Amino acid sequence: MAATGRQTAAADLAASLREAGFVRLAPAATGDGVAAAGVLARSLSAIDIPYQIGVETGETSRSTEADVTLALDRDQPGVDETLGTARPASAAAFEVARTLDDQSASVAVAAAGVLASGKEPTGQLVEAIAEAGIKRRPGVTVPTDDLVDGLAHSTRLHAPFSGDPDAVRNTLQNVSIEPQDDEERRRLASIVALQVADAGDAATRAAESIADALRPHAGGPLVTLEGYGDVLDAAVREDPGAAVAIALGHEDARADALDAWRSHARSAHETLAEASIQRHSGLVVAEIEGPIETIARLLRDYRSPEPLALVADEDRVALAATGEHDAATVLETATESFDLSGRVAGDADLATQQYPGDVERLVAAIREVNRDA
Repeated sequence: MAATGRQTAAADLAASLREAGFVRLAPAATGDGVAAAGVLARSLSAIDIPYQIGVETGETSRSTEADVTLALDRDQPGVDETLGTARPASAAAFEVARTLDDQSASVAVAAAGVLASGKEPTGQLVEAIAEAGIKRRPGVTVPTDDLVDGLAHSTRLHAPFSGDPDAVRNTLQNVSIEPQDDEERRRLASIVALQVADAGDAATRAAESIADALRPHAGGPLVTLEGYGDVLDAAVREDPGAAVAIALGHEDARADALDAWRSHARSAHETLAEASIQRHSGLVVAEIEGPIETIARLLRDYRSPEPLALVADEDRVALAATGEHDAATVLETATESFDLSGRVAGDADLATQQYPGDVERLVAAIREVNRDA
């Protein structure tokens, strides 16, 4: 959509929200979804519009109590408006929030949500980031001042030390873990990048993926915007209440959100490190018990030699795809003849589906889709 079209859409939605007696925000359990909810809620609060935030893990239905119901980062029927289908929900929410009340529109939350979605800020958000004095700097994207803690639990990268603070300390024993200048930060980033790229099980793509964890935007409530987005994305899957609270700016929720982030990261990294990965033409598969969305993303970016990564637990599957494939479309096409409850959720990068069935059958169906593409 052209910029003028987006501005018109933002103004129209803002007008509807101003007239609402009560607004329901229904974000997906993603960093982008919960950040978008935080951005909108702050501006609704500033103009005294009551709202409710309910993180959605299943089907969204319209609330009879709400004048306006918004789905955020998930395409769902039965709502008044959906943000996040064509671009990150946080970016769209930021434009609406600025129209509602420019002073309360949080650039840090919006940018963190966009970065959590795997995209880069564009348009109004880039200008707002610059106006806020937030700049990129050398180093690694972490959400804590404790670099060992930040690297051990980051889900923006997967390295031999991931999930293990002692392993991080051993890796960084010849570099300052409290860098004081850009030169020290560059050295640190180089060591981390080499650890990722040279890992014995690393895919060729890992050397490209690690770039997304370097040169962070320094600022925001959690050291870097990328680190803030990482915490939102991990915490909302473990402790939605804590994730919503830090998206709203509640300082007393920070410790709980960081604890949820650490727990999520340890589970994801440890499970991925121990997973048995099956390789097929165009697809790798791991059957695990753990946070499937995060594991699928990390598997795709750091360990998969193929463009699609499928992760399955007992009840659900997550499919992560590189740019030449559309994860949601592939999963929808592969399962369209299956008798499944629920819809495919997600987007081109990462999609999920309730799937308690035979994984081998699904693998065969996905491979068939790939052959027909």
